[in-house]
Amino acid sequence: MGEVIRLPDRPTARPAPLEPLWREAAGDELRQERHRAERTLTDVAQEAGISVQYLSEVERGLKEPSSEVLSAVVGALGLRLADLTLRVARRLHGPVCLAA
Repeated sequence: MGEVIRLPDRPTARPAPLEPLWREAAGDELRQERHRAERTLTDVAQEAGISVQYLSEVERGLKEPSSEVLSAVVGALGLRLADLTLRVARRLHGPVCLAA
């Protein structure tokens, strides 16, 4: 048979760090705001009209809530969707510069 030719090893590319999912960042922001407001899961869930279990899963980034659910939760926390969106954008990409 012939001679075995060995190719040089390719450098191993390092995997890029995983970015958090939007739902994970949003859920964490909701949880932090609820804690800042000293509110319970039960209290916020009742005001938002969703189950405690569902709110818990949203806060942990396990569920992808609809815009209606997000609106209800942020409203129960005294925020607007724009507030949550800006906080998540800052978390994912650093400070956001908005033109006036």
